[in-house]
Amino acid sequence: METMTVERTIHAPIEEVFAWLTMTTNYTKSPLILRCRLTRRGEGAPYGVGAIRSHLWMIGWFRERITHYDPPYATEYVVDRSLPPARHEIGRMTFAEVEGGTQVRWTTRAEISVPLLGPLLTRHFARPIITRTFRNILDTANTALANTRSQQR
Repeated sequence: METMTVERTIHAPIEEVFAWLTMTTNYTKSPLILRCRLTRRGEGAPYGVGAIRSHLWMIGWFRERITHYDPPYATEYVVDRSLPPARHEIGRMTFAEVEGGTQVRWTTRAEISVPLLGPLLTRHFARPIITRTFRNILDTANTALANTRSQQR
């Protein structure tokens, strides 16, 4: 299993950043994300605990289930199914107010499910692609939220 973490300060209030990043249909604004759908609403909020999200990224297809939802500070998920097949222990986003915006930390722990080669493929193939995709989504969120804020002024 590989742990992959990406951090980024997004120049917007924590509530706006949390809302943008937990509504994964926003991810399609990133060129690396082809489709994102909410296939089952969560408890108390569309992307709350129990929500099921379906994502088609350039790197594969993922069905995720929200396991923790604590707005605006944290959300967690697990990938129940994926193509290519992968073992997934946790995905977590945490949000903290910092000077000038919100610090986001996105961590996932996963491994490609290929006998004998899985750890090697994960480390040298999946890890760089996943972290690049996470960075791209966070950059897209920063741009989208900065544009929204400048239009409101």
